[in-house]
Amino acid sequence: MRRQDFYTVASNPVMVPEAGTNVLFGGESQTKPAHRLGPKVYDFYLMHVVLSGKGVFECGGKRHELQTGDTFLIEPEQLVSYESDQADPWRYRWVAFTGPEAPGLVAAAGLSTAQPVADNAANRRIPVLYNLIFNSFRLGGSSAPLKAAGYLHLLAAEYREAAQQAAGNSGLEAADGSERLLQQVIHYLSTQYAHPVSIEQMSESLGYNRAYLSRLFKRHTGVSPVTFLLKLRIDKARQMLRERDELTIEQIAASVGLQDSLYFSKQFRRFYGQSPTSYREAMRSLNKPQ
Repeated sequence: MRRQDFYTVASNPVMVPEAGTNVLFGGESQTKPAHRLGPKVYDFYLMHVVLSGKGVFECGGKRHELQTGDTFLIEPEQLVSYESDQADPWRYRWVAFTGPEAPGLVAAAGLSTAQPVADNAANRRIPVLYNLIFNSFRLGGSSAPLKAAGYLHLLAAEYREAAQQAAGNSGLEAADGSERLLQQVIHYLSTQYAHPVSIEQMSESLGYNRAYLSRLFKRHTGVSPVTFLLKLRIDKARQMLRERDELTIEQIAASVGLQDSLYFSKQFRRFYGQSPTSYREAMRSLNKPQ
């Protein structure tokens, strides 16, 4: 007996412009046999979980045959197509989202352009969280966007845990473990750059030998953690020079973790070929009304 086709969707009633992640809508569908979407592109992230049935997802020149419990991710501006099975058409739930923090959230979930599908059949919480997002919008109210964003973060956490369990908790010795450790280092430096943090402190915090972390980091990024941290600080300072006109050069240097303003100026010139003062004056000139 063929299942009854249906389609339901609930959209975000209120957008939060300052939010790092905005959930746009959620929904569920029992598709018709051989129901196909695409080839097409979206301008937001769109993630599906298959509740039952089977189908095919095509992206990046690859074909993925999916079934109950599988997830597939569509990234913005990515040409994709997906089609339900003729004999056993899939039923799935989906969530669409965007925002400056969306790429990091997807990466934290263990999904990417290179790995856009995941098998999570053993995790019963994942489909429930999709439904909670849908119900947040269906019920409405001013708190719906915040609730939906919260459920989306929980969803990313479930995907991350499922991926680690699927890997058999093999630890950081595996290749994917090296990638996770690399992301830990980048996250640590990106959140601690404003403090007088050292690579030794970071290594101790993460529980690894400094020499090992430095070798791993340079192998994957082409630069040492010290250089990455310095460039991160200078780039943050460059942004502040453009946007925080009320702050002095010394205050900006201190705000990015560099207490010595002369050292800061020297390094800024090294990366950008001019002093912080010259850069700020150039930006002021560009922004002057004509």
